Amino acid sequence: MCFQIQVMTLKKASLLILLILVIDQVSKIYIKTHFMLGEEVEVFSWFKILFVENEGMAWGAKIPGAYGKLILTSFRIVAIGLIGYWLWDAIKKASPKLLIVSVSLILAGAIGNIIDSVFYGVIFDGSLGQVATLFAENPYGQLLKGKVVDMLYFPLYDDILPNWIPIWGGERFVFFEPVFNIADMAISTGFGLLVVFNKKAFPKEKL
Repeated sequence: MCFQIQVMTLKKASLLILLILVIDQVSKIYIKTHFMLGEEVEVFSWFKILFVENEGMAWGAKIPGAYGKLILTSFRIVAIGLIGYWLWDAIKKASPKLLIVSVSLILAGAIGNIIDSVFYGVIFDGSLGQVATLFAENPYGQLLKGKVVDMLYFPLYDDILPNWIPIWGGERFVFFEPVFNIADMAISTGFGLLVVFNKKAFPKEKL
């Protein structure tokens, strides 16, 4: 029996990307216009909504210098172009559906965060000590120099470690500590699918 690989059309991939972008941006705009920076709401003991902002790199890192943010944003725009070409090429070659879905998730997440970096600095005012205003008269930044909005926080373990644990015993430990957003989830899920199902995403051609 011949095995037929499921493929995904450009239209379906675009709809998936659009859906993720809408959810991502709606959640970010809601947080920006309803929360002050650092404000927190506990949903469960292991899940909280915590409003933080970052420069757009993993773990809150940033490129130093006056042009660091501009360099980072420019690099991300180029990366989006390359990922977009990868998606288009994968669809053109009728690649496995898993690969196309994964690349679509990565592309959607990258676009979601680049929107923050490019536009948020010129459409929002500051969130420190106040709730930000959309399309503010005095925005907090400049074009290409906005900050990425994060809000999903899962402190699955937040307690003092037992004293018998070497080195860190008696100290407070939080797992999982990073705060992230829907776009980050899409990127991580896309990469995770490619790693876990690598053979299905990149099947070897039979000779």
